[in-house]
Amino acid sequence: MERYQHYIGGAWVAPDAGKWFETVNPYSGEAWAEIAHGNGGDVDHAVTAALTAFDGEWSAMKPSQRGRLLMRLAELIERDSAALAEIEVRDNGKLYAEMSAQTKYMAEWYRYYGGLADKIEGAVIPTDKEAVLNFVRYEPLGVIAMITPWNSPLLLLAWKLAAALAAGNTAVIKPSEFTSASTLAFMKLIEEAGFPPGVVNTVTGFGADVGQALVAHKDVAKIAFTGSDVAGRKINEAAARDLKHVSLELGGKSPNIVFEDADQEAAVMGAISGIFAATGQTCIAGSRLLLQRSIHDAFVERLVKVAGEATIGDPMSLETHVGPVTTPPQYKKVLDYIEIAREEGATCVLGGKPYDGPGAIGGQFVEPTIFTNVRNDMRIAQEEVFGPVLSVIPFEDEEDALRIANDIDFGLAAGVWTKDMGCALRMSERLKAGTVWVNTYRAVSYTSPFGGYKQSGIGRESGLEAIKEYLQTKSVWLAQASPVANPFIIR
Repeated sequence: MERYQHYIGGAWVAPDAGKWFETVNPYSGEAWAEIAHGNGGDVDHAVTAALTAFDGEWSAMKPSQRGRLLMRLAELIERDSAALAEIEVRDNGKLYAEMSAQTKYMAEWYRYYGGLADKIEGAVIPTDKEAVLNFVRYEPLGVIAMITPWNSPLLLLAWKLAAALAAGNTAVIKPSEFTSASTLAFMKLIEEAGFPPGVVNTVTGFGADVGQALVAHKDVAKIAFTGSDVAGRKINEAAARDLKHVSLELGGKSPNIVFEDADQEAAVMGAISGIFAATGQTCIAGSRLLLQRSIHDAFVERLVKVAGEATIGDPMSLETHVGPVTTPPQYKKVLDYIEIAREEGATCVLGGKPYDGPGAIGGQFVEPTIFTNVRNDMRIAQEEVFGPVLSVIPFEDEEDALRIANDIDFGLAAGVWTKDMGCALRMSERLKAGTVWVNTYRAVSYTSPFGGYKQSGIGRESGLEAIKEYLQTKSVWLAQASPVANPFIIR
């Protein structure tokens, strides 16, 4: 078995306690690598290395030099994107077709923020004070703790790391214990690109050992987290004790809304993309399909036919549409929610059970599942399943669609399908979601901000907005020589 060590201070480091844990291929069910089992000592080592780099060589570099390193990293990612994708598929079981597209595309985040690194500009403020110059500087926060999920480890890391480095910060990464290998393989590219030791560090392990120690560390300035809303709340509460900065990209229960005038064929494909792509294991999953009542039955009939033809099996095969559920706990959770939906009175019109047909060798496959007769107050409509399970809910008109769509604790994304641009604009204005797609779904870009409303998180990733998340503002006042004012009165 391949063995992966921590990457700390520019070196490969064995775990402090000498412990390792296995990582399992979700498709085959077989362990294929050993990962360093970190603890608080490893975290302290990594944070110290990151702080030393921040106070030293990294901060001494010109922004344009940091930008060139990010550009170089983008080139290396493109060169090795296929190899990185294979590791991700082995680790999380998602389709190679999708993961290879992600690992290649993530180079654009490093290229984009590499170009922004020397364009972080302050401003001179025209104040109302005489003989005083006031200007604003934007400065990096310091050491950023980055805690990433198992569904798209490297892409979601890029959303954090590229902006943080461009802003002049250093990083300690804690990947999911289920999918650590690709992040550690990525550290080899960090090394090859020429980043100074300690600028980027990775400590692997479990939340109780590594995650908590990282969040609580006194020298961590900010936590950037992607994961469940439950874990996000705990991190936010812990960070608040030291007034640490946080950005949280959490869960979703996104409405995908289809009006009767929409291109029905395109909307069917959009609905399938929204929930069955990535085996439903995505925070932006369009897991609530809202259908205008006049098209409900015909749309469901077409949807069931197309989704029922999806090929389930080996994620490395380009013929496969639906791969395995990534982790055993998540597999059980998905099946539990299917039973909850039945108990609540929803009607299963497709799937609804484990898949054990051709190509299912690892035992963690769930058939694409569609429920109708779903009310928006059911648990299956309110709680994030994070699997290939779709709830179909009818609506009457725009107002009814908005009422149902917004009646949820989450607000990460939403989809609208209509040919009426007036309707599209009204819906996009009134939907309480950080991203609204019209006549498309699951589109993301390094140029466009991403994040959620309500319980879906705090802060934004990608685009110009994201770099602000890793900067703090300093106001500087320079007084010219002048008579001493009354010292007991604010100037």
